Amino acid sequence: MKKIAFIGAGSMAESIISGIVQANVLENDDIIVTNKSNKERVERLEEKYLITSMQDKADVVRDADVVVLATKPYDLEAAVNSIKEHIKQDQLLVSVIAGISTDYIASLTGQNIPVIRAMPNTSASIGYSATAISAGAFAREAHIVTAQELFDTIGTTVIVEEEDMHIVTGISGSGPAYIYYLVEAMEKAAIDSGLDQEIAKALITQTVRGAGEMLKQSGDSAEVLREKITSPAGTTQAGIEALKENDFDRIVRSCVESARDRSIELGKKNG
Repeated sequence: MKKIAFIGAGSMAESIISGIVQANVLENDDIIVTNKSNKERVERLEEKYLITSMQDKADVVRDADVVVLATKPYDLEAAVNSIKEHIKQDQLLVSVIAGISTDYIASLTGQNIPVIRAMPNTSASIGYSATAISAGAFAREAHIVTAQELFDTIGTTVIVEEEDMHIVTGISGSGPAYIYYLVEAMEKAAIDSGLDQEIAKALITQTVRGAGEMLKQSGDSAEVLREKITSPAGTTQAGIEALKENDFDRIVRSCVESARDRSIELGKKNG
């Protein structure tokens, strides 16, 4: 991969661009970004990351090895229509758009073009994305390898069947927001109990980071790790019991399932 073009300049596109720039796997000016009409937005990205911004869609995709579709679902059709006459079959399309199938994207181009569907998350901006990818009908092993190499630069990548992408969206795609919401609630509880806000933030941030590293490094399941620090009649057990009494498990399941169902709905509504 020598050149990559982003169609769409929202938060997900920026997160991936930031991760690629930090990983130093491409020359900055070989990363090209455009969007529908917000010239100020793409110019800001150009200035911030020292990449290339363009408005001429032909110039954007002409020499790109990989074209990343990073629009809103309802903007996808117009975005593909604006570039499809310039797309060649030796290019790889990568979609990071929630809910939209590879078959539908290929059909919009009017070509038997390789499409990889990916679901990264915004932790890509610091190289910690959890990304799942799946291959469309015309994608070959080499295309999967290219996509995996791309997303490995911004975190961890796994390959899944496309039918599983909806639940992936509900877990890792939207997952950081759930964690941030939990942290918000913990910070509020700490402050309400009289703890200084900055101290609360520092302690909770390191706690979340440490728990993640324990899950990654210890080899133990989340259940085992939880049980190891839940002493009978202790403080942790009191907190866990409160979560159980308030049906925490059901709430989390409902959260993930709602995000999954919305991904399915977007797919039906937008192709």
